Amino acid sequence: MNHPRRATRDPLKGATPAARQSRFRGVSRFCFGVLTLTLSQLALAQSQPWHEVGREATPAEIKAWDIDVRPDFKGLPKGEGSVALGEKVWEAQCASCHGSFGESNEVFTPIVGGTTKADIERGRVKNLEPGNTFPQRTTLMKVATVSTLWDYINRAMPWNAPKTLKTEEVYGVLAYILHLGDIVPADFTLSDQNIAEVQKRMPNRNGMVFHEPLWKASGKGDAKNVACMKDCPTEAQVRSSLPDFARDAHGNIQEQNRVVGPVRGADTTKPPPKGPVGSVPPPAPVVVAAAPAATPGAVDVKALLTANGCTACHGISNKIVGPGFTEILAKHKGKADLETYLAGKIKSGGGGVYGAVPMPPQPQLKDAEALAIARWIAGGPR
Repeated sequence: MNHPRRATRDPLKGATPAARQSRFRGVSRFCFGVLTLTLSQLALAQSQPWHEVGREATPAEIKAWDIDVRPDFKGLPKGEGSVALGEKVWEAQCASCHGSFGESNEVFTPIVGGTTKADIERGRVKNLEPGNTFPQRTTLMKVATVSTLWDYINRAMPWNAPKTLKTEEVYGVLAYILHLGDIVPADFTLSDQNIAEVQKRMPNRNGMVFHEPLWKASGKGDAKNVACMKDCPTEAQVRSSLPDFARDAHGNIQEQNRVVGPVRGADTTKPPPKGPVGSVPPPAPVVVAAAPAATPGAVDVKALLTANGCTACHGISNKIVGPGFTEILAKHKGKADLETYLAGKIKSGGGGVYGAVPMPPQPQLKDAEALAIARWIAGGPR
Protein backbone atom coordinates (compact mmCIF):
# COMPACT_ATOMS: atom_id res chain seq x y z
CA MET A 1 0.00 0.00 0.00
CA ASN A 2 1.44 3.30 -1.00
CA HIS A 3 1.42 6.15 1.49
CA PRO A 4 1.24 9.74 0.39
CA ARG A 5 4.57 11.49 0.86
CA ARG A 6 4.50 13.82 3.85
CA ALA A 7 5.39 17.39 3.23
CA THR A 8 8.30 18.83 5.24
CA ARG A 9 8.82 22.44 6.09
CA ASP A 10 12.16 24.07 5.46
CA PRO A 11 12.81 26.32 8.47
CA LEU A 12 15.16 28.45 6.37
CA LYS A 13 12.79 28.69 3.37
CA GLY A 14 12.60 32.27 2.36
CA ALA A 15 15.57 33.24 4.52
CA THR A 16 18.26 35.43 3.11
CA PRO A 17 21.63 33.81 2.15
CA ALA A 18 23.28 35.64 5.09
CA ALA A 19 20.76 34.17 7.53
CA ARG A 20 21.27 30.66 6.16
CA GLN A 21 25.07 31.04 6.47
CA SER A 22 24.78 32.36 10.03
CA ARG A 23 22.57 29.46 11.08
CA PHE A 24 24.96 26.83 9.73
CA ARG A 25 27.95 28.64 11.21
CA GLY A 26 26.34 28.49 14.67
CA VAL A 27 25.64 24.74 14.36
CA SER A 28 29.16 24.02 13.18
CA ARG A 29 30.67 26.03 16.07
CA PHE A 30 28.55 24.11 18.59
CA CYS A 31 29.58 20.72 17.13
CA PHE A 32 33.24 21.76 17.06
CA GLY A 33 33.04 22.88 20.71
CA VAL A 34 31.50 19.60 21.84
CA LEU A 35 34.15 17.64 19.91
CA THR A 36 36.99 19.72 21.35
CA LEU A 37 35.68 19.34 24.92
CA THR A 38 35.28 15.58 24.49
CA LEU A 39 38.79 15.16 23.08
CA SER A 40 40.32 17.31 25.84
CA GLN A 41 38.57 15.26 28.54
CA LEU A 42 39.86 12.04 26.98
CA ALA A 43 43.39 13.46 26.81
CA LEU A 44 43.21 14.56 30.48
CA ALA A 45 41.98 11.14 31.58
CA GLN A 46 44.89 9.51 29.76
CA SER A 47 47.56 11.98 30.96
CA GLN A 48 46.99 12.16 34.72
CA PRO A 49 50.47 11.15 35.92
CA TRP A 50 49.48 10.63 39.56
CA HIS A 51 47.44 7.59 38.56
CA GLU A 52 50.75 5.79 38.03
CA VAL A 53 52.34 6.94 41.33
CA GLY A 54 52.33 4.76 44.45
CA ARG A 55 50.14 1.82 45.31
CA GLU A 56 47.44 0.86 47.76
CA ALA A 57 48.65 0.28 51.31
CA THR A 58 48.72 -3.35 52.37
CA PRO A 59 46.67 -4.52 55.39
CA ALA A 60 49.94 -5.02 57.31
CA GLU A 61 51.05 -1.42 56.63
CA ILE A 62 47.68 -0.02 57.68
CA LYS A 63 47.80 -2.08 60.87
CA ALA A 64 51.27 -0.71 61.67
CA TRP A 65 50.08 2.89 61.24
CA ASP A 66 46.71 2.48 62.94
CA ILE A 67 47.94 2.58 66.53
CA ASP A 68 45.65 5.15 68.13
CA VAL A 69 43.76 4.16 71.27
CA ARG A 70 40.37 5.81 71.79
CA PRO A 71 38.39 6.64 74.94
CA ASP A 72 36.28 3.50 74.45
CA PHE A 73 39.61 1.57 74.31
CA LYS A 74 39.17 0.65 70.66
CA GLY A 75 42.67 0.01 69.33
CA LEU A 76 44.12 -1.00 72.71
CA PRO A 77 46.42 -4.02 72.23
CA LYS A 78 46.22 -7.05 74.48
CA GLY A 79 48.83 -7.14 77.22
CA GLU A 80 49.66 -6.19 80.79
CA GLY A 81 52.33 -4.51 82.86
CA SER A 82 52.90 -4.18 86.59
CA VAL A 83 53.74 -1.13 88.67
CA ALA A 84 57.06 -2.79 89.52
CA LEU A 85 57.97 -3.22 85.84
CA GLY A 86 56.91 0.36 85.13
CA GLU A 87 59.15 1.69 87.89
CA LYS A 88 62.20 -0.02 86.34
CA VAL A 89 61.46 1.39 82.89
CA TRP A 90 60.69 4.78 84.40
CA GLU A 91 64.00 5.06 86.23
CA ALA A 92 65.94 3.99 83.14
CA GLN A 93 64.18 6.05 80.47
CA CYS A 94 61.75 8.56 81.98
CA ALA A 95 63.06 9.91 85.30
CA SER A 96 65.77 12.09 83.70
CA CYS A 97 63.04 14.39 82.34
CA HIS A 98 60.04 13.66 84.56
CA GLY A 99 61.66 13.00 87.94
CA SER A 100 61.60 9.77 89.93
CA PHE A 101 58.14 10.59 91.31
CA GLY A 102 56.62 12.49 88.38
CA GLU A 103 57.63 15.88 89.80
CA SER A 104 59.57 16.68 86.59
CA ASN A 105 62.18 19.43 86.34
CA GLU A 106 62.50 23.05 85.29
CA VAL A 107 61.66 22.24 81.65
CA PHE A 108 58.74 19.79 81.85
CA THR A 109 55.57 20.31 83.85
CA PRO A 110 54.81 17.77 86.60
CA ILE A 111 52.86 14.64 85.73
CA VAL A 112 51.68 13.85 89.26
CA GLY A 113 50.26 16.09 91.98
CA GLY A 114 47.27 18.29 92.70
CA THR A 115 44.74 15.45 92.99
CA THR A 116 43.14 13.96 96.11
CA LYS A 117 41.17 10.88 97.12
CA ALA A 118 38.04 13.04 97.09
CA ASP A 119 38.76 13.91 93.45
CA ILE A 120 39.05 10.21 92.60
CA GLU A 121 35.69 9.57 94.23
CA ARG A 122 33.77 12.28 92.40
CA GLY A 123 35.75 12.41 89.14
CA ARG A 124 36.38 16.16 89.20
CA VAL A 125 39.58 17.85 90.37
CA LYS A 126 38.83 20.57 92.89
CA ASN A 127 42.09 22.40 92.18
CA LEU A 128 40.82 23.14 88.65
CA GLU A 129 37.76 24.99 89.92
CA PRO A 130 37.68 28.82 90.00
CA GLY A 131 39.10 30.35 93.13
CA ASN A 132 41.67 27.65 93.82
CA THR A 133 45.30 28.69 93.97
CA PHE A 134 47.13 25.44 93.23
CA PRO A 135 50.41 26.59 91.63
CA GLN A 136 50.48 24.39 88.53
CA ARG A 137 48.26 22.07 86.51
CA THR A 138 49.70 18.57 86.37
CA THR A 139 48.93 15.86 83.84
CA LEU A 140 46.78 13.81 86.21
CA MET A 141 44.81 16.92 87.12
CA LYS A 142 43.86 17.63 83.50
CA VAL A 143 43.55 14.34 81.61
CA ALA A 144 40.08 12.81 81.62
CA THR A 145 40.67 9.45 79.94
CA VAL A 146 43.32 6.89 80.83
CA SER A 147 43.44 5.87 77.15
CA THR A 148 44.95 9.28 76.37
CA LEU A 149 47.93 8.50 78.60
CA TRP A 150 48.38 5.01 77.13
CA ASP A 151 48.24 6.36 73.59
CA TYR A 152 50.72 9.18 74.21
CA ILE A 153 53.26 7.02 76.02
CA ASN A 154 53.03 4.42 73.27
CA ARG A 155 53.51 6.79 70.34
CA ALA A 156 55.76 9.54 71.71
CA MET A 157 57.87 8.27 74.60
CA PRO A 158 60.69 8.20 75.45
CA TRP A 159 61.51 11.52 73.85
CA ASN A 160 64.82 10.43 72.35
CA ALA A 161 63.45 7.11 71.03
CA PRO A 162 59.66 7.20 70.50
CA LYS A 163 57.75 3.99 69.72
CA THR A 164 60.54 1.82 71.16
CA LEU A 165 58.70 0.70 74.31
CA LYS A 166 57.21 -2.78 74.24
CA THR A 167 53.48 -3.15 74.88
CA GLU A 168 54.01 -4.54 78.38
CA GLU A 169 56.40 -1.65 79.15
CA VAL A 170 53.76 0.90 78.12
CA TYR A 171 51.24 -0.80 80.43
CA GLY A 172 53.86 -0.83 83.19
CA VAL A 173 54.87 2.83 82.85
CA LEU A 174 51.22 3.88 82.88
CA ALA A 175 50.58 1.69 85.92
CA TYR A 176 53.49 3.39 87.72
CA ILE A 177 52.11 6.87 86.93
CA LEU A 178 48.66 5.83 88.15
CA HIS A 179 50.21 4.45 91.34
CA LEU A 180 52.06 7.74 91.94
CA GLY A 181 48.66 9.43 91.79
CA ASP A 182 47.13 6.94 94.28
CA ILE A 183 44.75 5.68 91.58
CA VAL A 184 46.02 2.07 91.77
CA PRO A 185 47.94 0.22 94.53
CA ALA A 186 51.64 -0.69 94.44
CA ASP A 187 51.00 -4.36 93.61
CA PHE A 188 48.67 -3.55 90.70
CA THR A 189 49.04 -4.99 87.20
CA LEU A 190 47.37 -2.92 84.48
CA SER A 191 46.00 -4.78 81.47
CA ASP A 192 43.56 -4.51 78.58
CA GLN A 193 41.11 -6.50 80.75
CA ASN A 194 40.96 -4.11 83.72
CA ILE A 195 41.78 -0.69 82.21
CA ALA A 196 38.08 0.19 81.87
CA GLU A 197 37.73 -0.25 85.66
CA VAL A 198 40.75 2.03 86.19
CA GLN A 199 39.02 4.66 84.04
CA LYS A 200 36.31 4.85 86.71
CA ARG A 201 38.94 6.13 89.17
CA MET A 202 40.52 8.85 87.00
CA PRO A 203 40.46 12.07 89.11
CA ASN A 204 39.18 14.29 86.28
CA ARG A 205 37.04 11.76 84.36
CA ASN A 206 34.01 14.06 84.63
CA GLY A 207 35.97 17.15 83.69
CA MET A 208 35.12 17.05 79.99
CA VAL A 209 31.93 18.93 79.19
CA PHE A 210 29.95 18.43 75.99
CA HIS A 211 29.68 21.89 74.42
CA GLU A 212 26.96 21.75 71.78
CA PRO A 213 28.17 24.56 69.46
CA LEU A 214 31.51 22.80 69.02
CA TRP A 215 30.02 19.46 68.01
CA LYS A 216 26.68 20.19 66.36
CA ALA A 217 26.41 22.30 63.22
CA SER A 218 22.84 23.16 64.17
CA GLY A 219 23.69 24.04 67.76
CA LYS A 220 23.31 27.59 69.05
CA GLY A 221 26.49 29.57 69.50
CA ASP A 222 27.67 30.84 72.88
CA ALA A 223 28.38 34.36 71.62
CA LYS A 224 26.27 36.89 69.72
CA ASN A 225 27.38 40.00 67.90
CA VAL A 226 26.29 42.24 65.05
CA ALA A 227 28.46 42.23 61.96
CA CYS A 228 29.88 45.59 60.94
CA MET A 229 27.96 46.54 57.78
CA LYS A 230 28.49 50.33 57.68
CA ASP A 231 30.91 52.92 59.04
CA CYS A 232 33.48 50.15 59.43
CA PRO A 233 37.06 51.16 60.35
CA THR A 234 39.20 51.43 57.23
CA GLU A 235 42.49 50.59 58.92
CA ALA A 236 43.46 47.79 61.28
CA GLN A 237 44.38 48.85 64.78
CA VAL A 238 47.09 47.24 66.90
CA ARG A 239 45.45 46.06 70.08
CA SER A 240 48.44 44.43 71.77
CA SER A 241 52.21 44.30 71.37
CA LEU A 242 55.27 42.93 73.08
CA PRO A 243 57.20 45.22 75.44
CA ASP A 244 60.55 46.38 74.09
CA PHE A 245 62.59 44.13 76.38
CA ALA A 246 60.77 41.02 75.13
CA ARG A 247 60.66 41.71 71.37
CA ASP A 248 63.87 39.79 70.66
CA ALA A 249 63.57 37.21 73.43
CA HIS A 250 63.31 34.33 70.94
CA GLY A 251 65.57 35.70 68.23
CA ASN A 252 64.64 37.77 65.21
CA ILE A 253 61.17 36.60 64.15
CA GLN A 254 61.71 37.81 60.59
CA GLU A 255 64.64 35.44 60.09
CA GLN A 256 62.50 32.51 61.24
CA ASN A 257 59.99 32.89 58.39
CA ARG A 258 60.15 31.10 55.07
CA VAL A 259 61.39 33.26 52.19
CA VAL A 260 58.75 31.74 49.87
CA GLY A 261 55.50 33.67 49.78
CA PRO A 262 54.50 36.69 51.87
CA VAL A 263 56.67 37.19 54.95
CA ARG A 264 54.77 38.40 58.00
CA GLY A 265 57.50 38.30 60.66
CA ALA A 266 58.57 41.65 62.08
CA ASP A 267 62.26 42.46 62.43
CA THR A 268 62.41 42.28 66.22
CA THR A 269 65.94 43.71 66.36
CA LYS A 270 64.40 47.06 65.39
CA PRO A 271 61.60 49.19 66.88
CA PRO A 272 58.02 48.08 66.10
CA PRO A 273 57.01 48.84 62.50
CA LYS A 274 54.54 51.66 61.88
CA GLY A 275 52.63 49.93 59.07
CA PRO A 276 51.25 46.41 58.64
CA VAL A 277 53.76 43.68 59.41
CA GLY A 278 53.21 42.18 55.95
CA SER A 279 54.98 45.19 54.42
CA VAL A 280 58.32 44.17 55.92
CA PRO A 281 60.60 42.97 53.10
CA PRO A 282 61.72 39.35 53.25
CA PRO A 283 65.21 38.63 54.57
CA ALA A 284 68.02 38.04 52.11
CA PRO A 285 68.41 34.40 51.11
CA VAL A 286 71.00 32.50 53.09
CA VAL A 287 73.84 31.10 51.01
CA VAL A 288 75.01 27.76 52.36
CA ALA A 289 78.44 26.53 51.39
CA ALA A 290 78.61 23.07 49.88
CA ALA A 291 79.50 20.39 52.41
CA PRO A 292 82.84 18.67 51.89
CA ALA A 293 82.75 15.22 50.39
CA ALA A 294 82.44 12.48 53.02
CA THR A 295 85.40 10.23 53.63
CA PRO A 296 84.65 6.62 52.60
CA GLY A 297 83.72 4.59 55.68
CA ALA A 298 83.28 7.70 57.87
CA VAL A 299 80.37 7.93 60.34
CA ASP A 300 77.69 10.48 59.41
CA VAL A 301 77.59 12.25 62.78
CA LYS A 302 74.70 14.59 61.98
CA ALA A 303 72.57 11.65 60.88
CA LEU A 304 73.43 9.94 64.19
CA LEU A 305 72.43 13.05 66.16
CA THR A 306 69.09 13.26 64.37
CA ALA A 307 68.30 9.55 64.56
CA ASN A 308 68.94 9.42 68.31
CA GLY A 309 67.06 12.58 69.24
CA CYS A 310 70.17 14.56 70.27
CA THR A 311 69.10 17.64 68.30
CA ALA A 312 65.85 17.80 70.27
CA CYS A 313 67.88 19.02 73.27
CA HIS A 314 71.09 20.44 71.74
CA GLY A 315 71.64 23.00 69.00
CA ILE A 316 74.98 23.52 67.27
CA SER A 317 75.65 26.79 69.10
CA ASN A 318 72.36 27.47 70.89
CA LYS A 319 70.88 25.98 74.04
CA ILE A 320 67.52 24.20 73.66
CA VAL A 321 67.01 21.99 76.71
CA GLY A 322 70.68 21.18 77.12
CA PRO A 323 73.72 23.26 76.07
CA GLY A 324 74.77 23.80 72.47
CA PHE A 325 77.59 21.61 71.17
CA THR A 326 79.94 24.60 70.89
CA GLU A 327 79.21 25.44 74.54
CA ILE A 328 80.16 21.87 75.51
CA LEU A 329 83.46 22.24 73.65
CA ALA A 330 84.18 25.64 75.20
CA LYS A 331 83.61 24.28 78.72
CA HIS A 332 85.89 21.26 78.31
CA LYS A 333 88.45 22.48 75.76
CA GLY A 334 91.98 21.46 76.74
CA LYS A 335 90.75 18.60 78.93
CA ALA A 336 92.95 15.51 78.79
CA ASP A 337 91.33 12.59 76.95
CA LEU A 338 88.47 14.89 75.92
CA GLU A 339 87.06 12.51 73.31
CA THR A 340 86.99 9.58 75.75
CA TYR A 341 85.37 11.76 78.42
CA LEU A 342 82.64 13.02 76.07
CA ALA A 343 81.95 9.53 74.69
CA GLY A 344 81.48 8.25 78.24
CA LYS A 345 79.09 11.10 79.09
CA ILE A 346 77.07 10.44 75.94
CA LYS A 347 76.64 6.76 76.80
CA SER A 348 76.02 7.06 80.54
CA GLY A 349 74.27 10.45 80.80
CA GLY A 350 74.53 12.61 83.88
CA GLY A 351 73.49 15.86 85.49
CA GLY A 352 74.64 18.93 87.39
CA VAL A 353 77.23 20.13 84.86
CA TYR A 354 74.93 22.56 83.04
CA GLY A 355 72.16 23.04 85.57
CA ALA A 356 69.37 20.98 87.08
CA VAL A 357 68.21 19.26 83.88
CA PRO A 358 69.96 15.88 83.61
CA MET A 359 70.91 14.21 80.34
CA PRO A 360 69.41 10.76 79.81
CA PRO A 361 71.84 7.92 79.00
CA GLN A 362 72.16 6.73 75.40
CA PRO A 363 72.93 3.00 75.81
CA GLN A 364 71.61 2.23 72.32
CA LEU A 365 74.66 3.90 70.76
CA LYS A 366 77.61 1.69 69.86
CA ASP A 367 80.95 2.66 71.36
CA ALA A 368 82.23 3.66 67.92
CA GLU A 369 79.20 5.88 67.34
CA ALA A 370 79.54 7.64 70.71
CA LEU A 371 83.26 8.18 70.01
CA ALA A 372 82.47 9.59 66.55
CA ILE A 373 80.08 12.14 68.09
CA ALA A 374 82.65 13.01 70.77
CA ARG A 375 85.36 13.45 68.11
CA TRP A 376 83.02 15.72 66.11
CA ILE A 377 82.40 17.91 69.19
CA ALA A 378 86.08 18.04 70.09
CA GLY A 379 87.01 19.01 66.54
CA GLY A 380 84.67 21.99 66.50
CA PRO A 381 81.00 21.26 65.75
CA ARG A 382 79.63 22.96 62.64
